[in-house]
Amino acid sequence: MNRVPMTVEGAEALRSELDNLKKIERPAVVQAIAEAREHGDLKENAEYHAAREKQGFVEGRIQEIEAKLSHAQVIDVKSIDPSDKVIFGTTVTIIHLDNDAEVTYKIVGDDEADVKKQKISVNSPIARALIGKEVGDIVVVHTPSGAVEYEIDTVAHL
Repeated sequence: MNRVPMTVEGAEALRSELDNLKKIERPAVVQAIAEAREHGDLKENAEYHAAREKQGFVEGRIQEIEAKLSHAQVIDVKSIDPSDKVIFGTTVTIIHLDNDAEVTYKIVGDDEADVKKQKISVNSPIARALIGKEVGDIVVVHTPSGAVEYEIDTVAHL
């Protein structure tokens, strides 16, 4: 399987979630199942079925995170020499050429993307258009409503 790019922060967040699932959530679910079993007939025991369902979710999420981390290529942007070129992990400010609106994005891995926090996936149309370009370059992003032009204003290796 291909390596999946991920920032150091993204990898740490996944490891933290995995640790929480293994040390807190999993034991709590096991305890809930044990308590539900004590109530008798398992066929009609809603608590037991709810606990088993949660156990399936927790175990599935543990497997998913472990798989993501095993295929992750963790990239520390701070260790890369700063330049004006847009690469994975950089924070880039772009200006919409039609209305002069300015927006800042950090280019991150798929699992870390959160537009509300100005983090976009490296595989998003905007990031794909920006990667490899430099400050001052004009990029064209193809959107469902047509092509949009942006100028790269700043690039930071935060």
